[in-house]
Amino acid sequence: MTSNKRRVFLKGSLAAGTVGVAVGAGLLAPSKLLAAWPSDAFQSLPFEDSLEAALGTTEMPEGEIEITAPEIAENGMVVPVTVETGMSDVSEMALFVVENGSPLTSKYILGAGAVPMFATRIKMGESSDVVATVKSNGTWYSATREVKVTIGGCGG
Repeated sequence: MTSNKRRVFLKGSLAAGTVGVAVGAGLLAPSKLLAAWPSDAFQSLPFEDSLEAALGTTEMPEGEIEITAPEIAENGMVVPVTVETGMSDVSEMALFVVENGSPLTSKYILGAGAVPMFATRIKMGESSDVVATVKSNGTWYSATREVKVTIGGCGG
């Protein structure tokens, strides 16, 4: 074995051994991390079912939520979206694309004192309404913005 191959082999063995020790000691528990993943909310569902799975409701009054997104997205692969609100006691925020196969794009749980704002880039397969939701004082509110896509983001 050449010196370079031996070095790569030893580094890989050391890394695998370290991960094994961490898992064995309970310091690294991937099953606990994956258990927190709300897989039912991110599955391919109709929009209303996705709302119910992610938020526990489909009834949401309009809220004071500002969605900043392009009116026309030239490329659906990368659509920049910013959501912010001045509402008080915001504990959760989520973003949906109505016409996507999996409408829920992201969901955020905010800590005490966090600024209720996020910026992200989403994929849109076709023109659609983008729906931002905010949980304030225990009630979900929503706002909608239409975004037209000229080049499909999900394969077309």
